[in-house]
Amino acid sequence: MVLVAMVYTNGFLNARIAENEFVTNKQFMLTTALQIDDIAWTIGRTQTIRYSSRYGAVGFQGDAISYTIHVSTQGGGEFEFLYQTGLILFNMPSSVYTLGNDYFERIFPSDDNVIQSGPTAAASHVYVIEKLPMESGNLTRVVIAPTIRMLDSSMGEQSTVRFYMASLNAASSPYLSQSVTLIGKDVTQYAYSNVTEVRITVEYPSAGQRFDSTFFNFFENNIVLNSLSDPPLPTNSAIAFYVGEVAVSLGKYT
Repeated sequence: MVLVAMVYTNGFLNARIAENEFVTNKQFMLTTALQIDDIAWTIGRTQTIRYSSRYGAVGFQGDAISYTIHVSTQGGGEFEFLYQTGLILFNMPSSVYTLGNDYFERIFPSDDNVIQSGPTAAASHVYVIEKLPMESGNLTRVVIAPTIRMLDSSMGEQSTVRFYMASLNAASSPYLSQSVTLIGKDVTQYAYSNVTEVRITVEYPSAGQRFDSTFFNFFENNIVLNSLSDPPLPTNSAIAFYVGEVAVSLGKYT
């Protein structure tokens, strides 16, 4: 009976440790997402965020989301560009800590729109998901998925709208410590005038690994912005898109 009690107690304690680690690292992932917003728009800026976990580890999934941006201008001009981004994931084996298959919980922001509007809007979605089985393992995950911030800075008759988009790319990851290092690598600007409509198409290049639309749970994957949409895009706007490339290195510093 003593041995049975010891086994039970040990299992219970390990489960509680795993639960506490997971809850703590939800906050770590939220902090990391906020740091991405600070890093993405300044070339050369570097930030290392540390975490602690006995059972879990941070991983990176490259080329997880593809955004195609199509711009229509007054007079019939049509322009298009594409950018991709990876994901940062805190992974814990579901054998150690589970919330149940198909569990999904949004941490920040509270809504599921690809477009986040306003000066304080999120630049990344942070959420918890457990989706089994997956090629990368049976894991309970906290995910950072970059999204698009739309900022309308129109004054008077001059309509000016800016879009900010972070692109996460893998850098060298020596795994020397439990840390994530973010480095601002480049900022690319796309500018257009007299814009009447913007269409954004979201695709999932890693869908074959089950990083598909059900993994992200965005409200819609085809977004049209014009004078009648929500949020609205003022007619004949001057528009600038800023794509900030962020290099993600795991365990770089001890």
